[in-house]
Amino acid sequence: MKFKVDENLPVDIAGIYDISISKICQNEQRILLTLDLGFSDIRTYPPSEHEGIIVLRLNRQDKIHVMDIARRVLSVLPQEEIKGKLWIVDEKRIRIRQ
Repeated sequence: MKFKVDENLPVDIAGIYDISISKICQNEQRILLTLDLGFSDIRTYPPSEHEGIIVLRLNRQDKIHVMDIARRVLSVLPQEEIKGKLWIVDEKRIRIRQ
């Protein structure tokens, strides 16, 4: 299982466009882990075309909080198929869309 962690910075500062990140994940068969809510648009980023997309929809985005939530998500991965699915994760739950 390989991951791509989106840097969530404006393209003007650093990085590449979301569509490019999506294509890289598809080509490299990586699960995308991101705070970018744009990736939750299943019309633009159909889950069936990806190894999996995990969108963290958090009230706080400080490092400690994000790491705690990411650990929770990683603990669920062995029990739940992610390929072809979109996981929207908040502090209380994980919603899974196909």
